[in-house]
Formats: sequence, structure tokens, C-alpha cells
Amino acid sequence: MARIIGVDLGTSNTYVYRKGRGIVVREPSAIAIDEEKSKVVALGEDAYDMMGREPANVKTYRPIKDGVISEFDVTVAMLHGFFVKAAGKGSLNRPNVVLSVSQSITEVERRALEEAVSEAGARSVAIVQAPFAAALGASLPIEEPRGSMIVNIGGGTTDVAVMSLGGIIEADSVRVGGDEIDEAIQLYLKHKYNLIISMTDAEELKKQIGTVSPEKSTKEAEVYGRDALTGLPLNVKVKGEELKMPITEQLAHIVECIKNTLEKLHPELCADIHDFGMTLSGGGALLDGIDLYFSKLFGFDVKIAEKPLDCCVSGLEKIVELFPSALDFND
Repeated sequence: MARIIGVDLGTSNTYVYRKGRGIVVREPSAIAIDEEKSKVVALGEDAYDMMGREPANVKTYRPIKDGVISEFDVTVAMLHGFFVKAAGKGSLNRPNVVLSVSQSITEVERRALEEAVSEAGARSVAIVQAPFAAALGASLPIEEPRGSMIVNIGGGTTDVAVMSLGGIIEADSVRVGGDEIDEAIQLYLKHKYNLIISMTDAEELKKQIGTVSPEKSTKEAEVYGRDALTGLPLNVKVKGEELKMPITEQLAHIVECIKNTLEKLHPELCADIHDFGMTLSGGGALLDGIDLYFSKLFGFDVKIAEKPLDCCVSGLEKIVELFPSALDFND
């Protein structure tokens, strides 16, 4: 069990923890393949930077969609590349993999993930629920006899869970995350300005000026793309304030998911959430003003985890280091 790694395989990013070495991979879940030679030409950040600019014989992929596999063979190739990167100058030699998965996946989707990890080079796979790992990584007191609430907003899914005494009491999930927000920004710009931009540009715009803060935003950015009517290059100036509408339309699905979870809780647990609040993790937690937005809606404290992007993989690290006997590896 010395060669053990934790993998947070996300729609947007993949993080890999290696026992004894910490987090060794932080990369976009992307890969570029030369279709003629069936050869990987770029992985992670390098592949992500190629999107929309690749030559005719090269195709870039983001093979994870809504937290599950959309391109099986491509996912295997990407995982294998990350395993090699995690090995560094040494060798992992068929590691045991602890994999975090969304609450929303089906049994069939789960088996596909396990098979892909195995084909990528794993000896065995143990599954951990993503919100449980995120709560551990965010250092929530989930072992205590009180409710702790985590909302893990990833690229393609959002997981909501309330935990107490070391277990999940209630949980829900929705296949809405950062990607859906990026798509909403794309559609907004197309409808208002006839401007077509890529998903990567929409994501960058979200990071630069996207906000749901109750306060009025003064941020703005110049956006470049293609005119939907003429096909010619076009640039427009976009204000952060106007992006609130498409962003909040997608956040409404997450709000409903949180409400569904709260409505199932025993009154004592509901009181705990009111007193102690909820914690946000995942890339979506970095959206400007999201903690204030949720706090205003629900009427209790909402805080962002210290390192929201690392929460899941840090939780896997704690499980491996502190509770290895709890892992159920398939053989």
C-alpha cells in the first residue's frame, strides 16, 4: 500500500496526491492527441492552452463532462499521463488509487470511472464521495455530534452534504457547475452583442469580472471574438454588473439543491447549520461575492474554504494518512 495516490478527477481540473509527497499534480482535465499518429502531444495546462488553436491533425479534449466520462479511451490516456507525471523521476508501478466521485453519478458511471482508472495503470481503486472528502479537506468538524454543511461547486457538478458523527446525514447534487456558468456567459454575449467567444474565453471573463456580489460592480473587460452576423473579428466592452443575470440563472439550480438538502434535515441539524453556517469548496467558491450571495439568500453564515480548489484532494490525503483501514479497494 506504499504506492498509493489520491485522484480528484474533475470536469475542469484534476488533482493527484501521492502518499509521502503531497499534491503532485494540479492540471486542467485536458489532453491533445495527434489523430493521425494516435499520439498524445500535450497534457493538462499545455493541452488547455491549445484549445481552439490546434493544427488540423491535432484534437484537444476535455473528456470529463458533468463529473463523468464522456470519452473513455481519451480519459484513460489522460489519466495515464497524470500518473506518469505523479511518478516524477521514479515509478509508481501500478498504484492503488483513491478516487473521489460526485454524489450524482450512477452505478454504471461509477464502474466506468473505476475501469478507466484501472486501464490507466492502477492496481486497485477505492471510491470516496466528493463532498465527504471536501469536508475533510476544508477541516470541518464532521466527527463531532453537530451538523456540518459543505457545498462543493465543481466544473460540471455541485455536491451538497450535511455530515455529523463521521458520516453523511443528507446529501443532494446537481449537474451544474462552472462549465454551465461559462456557457451562460457565452450565450449572453451572443444574444446581446452578436459576439461568439470560446468556452475558455468565457471562463477567463468569469474569473476577471464575473460577480454575484450584492454590491454594484465597477469591473469591466474588453472581450474579443467573432461577429455572429458577419463572421469578422469583433470586440466589445463588457461590464461585470451585466454578467450577474446569466450567472445567477445557473446558481438558481444550486440554490434549489441546497434547499432540497436543508428541507430533509432533522430540526436539530437545521439549527446547527443556522448557528455554524455552511462552507463552500471547489472552483465555484472562487466566484466573486458568492459567499455573500448565498448568505443573503439563506440567512446564515457562509464561508469559503481556505484552499477551495484543493479541498477534495486534501481530504483524500487525510483519509489515506489517517484512516487507511476505511478504504475499500477493489482487486
